[in-house]
Amino acid sequence: MVKIGYRTIKTAIATPLAIWLAELFQLDNFVSAGIIAVLCIQTTRKRSFLSAWHRFGSCLIAMIYSFAIFETVGYHPISIGILLLVFIPTTIKLNLTPGIVTSSVILLHLYSAASITWELILNEVLLIAIGIGSALLLNLYMPSLESKLQSLRKKVEKNFQQILEEIAIYLHEGKKTWTGKELIETEKLFRQADLFVSRDAENHLLREEHPYKDYFEMRKKQFDLLKRMLPVISQMNELTEQADRIGSFFDDLAEAVQPGNNAKKHLDSVDDLKKQFEEDDLPKTREEFESRANLFQLLHEIEEYLEIKKARTPEKLTKM
Repeated sequence: MVKIGYRTIKTAIATPLAIWLAELFQLDNFVSAGIIAVLCIQTTRKRSFLSAWHRFGSCLIAMIYSFAIFETVGYHPISIGILLLVFIPTTIKLNLTPGIVTSSVILLHLYSAASITWELILNEVLLIAIGIGSALLLNLYMPSLESKLQSLRKKVEKNFQQILEEIAIYLHEGKKTWTGKELIETEKLFRQADLFVSRDAENHLLREEHPYKDYFEMRKKQFDLLKRMLPVISQMNELTEQADRIGSFFDDLAEAVQPGNNAKKHLDSVDDLKKQFEEDDLPKTREEFESRANLFQLLHEIEEYLEIKKARTPEKLTKM
């Protein structure tokens, strides 16, 4: 079955609504109101308002230029070429480029009339207003992306948990059976999250901050650190008691992956592990020394991982 999206449904409602209203007002070229409505339906409220402004502004400029050129040069095809040579650079200069297509419809109406009158101008302004207004009315409703963002958050946390568990398994047993598929999946989840966060932010024009944006930015930074840890761990050819100890810490960390800010407890555990390192006997072989150095670097990386989490404010966390 073909899935019908919200934008398609809105277009299917806004277009006939605009045509019906334009016909009700007995406007000439009333079907054009439907064309304008189609062009103004957008995926977010912000884009919808911008689209309305682009089209309204460019249409006003098109009417001014049309009057000046058609009434001066005459109603000839060459006049349209001259008009476009002036009109298009103007819209680009004023950042109204998306309105060029809509404006072309209006200027062709004026050209076809062969005489620009106040009644014709009023007719075109009403067509624009009805087309844009119908689209804006439908675009006031935007489906919430909260559930999708929550789902992405849970998937990211599940992957983080799996990555931490695999690190713990290696530190305990030295097994290298992990395929690493969670790393690729997490990259894809971040790309989806960026798309949904951007769209959701554009649907809440008065909201200055977006909690999910902060959340996923934090997870991206932590993810970069996790990827940095993996080469360090893979270099450990000899597993020691210290490695097993840090493996247990990773077990605890995996169980605690959540939006809440529980970093301080784990940072205290990192400090304890560092103190235990200082109290342990010095390594006796080169392999033990290299393993100890890698473990110490791993502690440094995980400490930075936790500091990123700790830096998040409670207010933002409660919104998650």
